[in-house]
Amino acid sequence: MISQEIALLPADNSRLSNFCGQLDAHLRQIEARLQVEIANRGNQFKVTGLDNSVKAACAIMQKLFESTEKELLTAEMIHLAMQDASIDAILDEEQAQQPQPNVSIKTKCGMIKGRGANQQDYLRKIVSHDINFGIGPAGTGKTFLAVACAIEALQNEKVRKIILVRPAVEAGEKLGFLPGDMAQKIDPYLRPLYDALYDMLGNDRVEKMIDRGIIEVAPLAFMRGRTLNDAFIILDEAQNTTVEQIKMFLTRIGFGSTAVVTGDITQVDLPSEKMSGLRHVLDVLQDIEGISFTFFNNRDVIRHPLVQRIVSAYEAYDKKSKAE
Repeated sequence: MISQEIALLPADNSRLSNFCGQLDAHLRQIEARLQVEIANRGNQFKVTGLDNSVKAACAIMQKLFESTEKELLTAEMIHLAMQDASIDAILDEEQAQQPQPNVSIKTKCGMIKGRGANQQDYLRKIVSHDINFGIGPAGTGKTFLAVACAIEALQNEKVRKIILVRPAVEAGEKLGFLPGDMAQKIDPYLRPLYDALYDMLGNDRVEKMIDRGIIEVAPLAFMRGRTLNDAFIILDEAQNTTVEQIKMFLTRIGFGSTAVVTGDITQVDLPSEKMSGLRHVLDVLQDIEGISFTFFNNRDVIRHPLVQRIVSAYEAYDKKSKAE
């Protein structure tokens, strides 16, 4: 960890107010993305963090302050400034050089920590990347940890709302006509996401946040045409999206947002003639800078011990079938 001090000149209170944002929101945005701490008194700023991150933060702050002479800074402008500076490459280089600390998330149900290296790596990537994929078998904590990160981001005011999304695909069964209004029809598909929320926040608080629009739970089809800014978005069961659907979802993501996509490519419920969008993503996006992938396996299963054995048995069977 290092600290670097910079003075932003001229010491103009109006420009400093524009630069820092309301309640220092712009500084907090830089801190969250670059994983640094910024303290200031007047036009004197002190930036603390890892070497490359501190240098990048100081350079971006200087550039942004210069733009305050003619422009009113917005969250979008700050986001684009960091994007132009290839921040993701800087962070990846820093993380490769440093021993990685364990990540823990505080929620109503207690402190949530990743179990094992894969879960810890997953949590670190969610903190440092805007788009993240968690791929692996059932019971590895992909969705639960993503929901925990979303709640923490909301509580720390990094985002203004949580959006939980699922494709409404039947798991190999024909459910037929479902009575009720739209919310009642889609509710069974979204129940696992509600369960994770209830575990961490309690039923009453979740219902109040849903009523106020702070938490939104919706089927994937409802995302078309939207731009999702300042939100933490989770797409669950992404193996049941088509190629067109997952492309549509990924292009909804706006400024100040984080997206986590979870799924198990061994449990696709789409018709056999349709390719899973999640499988397609692995070929198209795996080498794109700024997007993280975490792959879980049967050793990461944290449900009943028999679940781990079942997953292993199916993996062994699939390998044997392909070899024959």
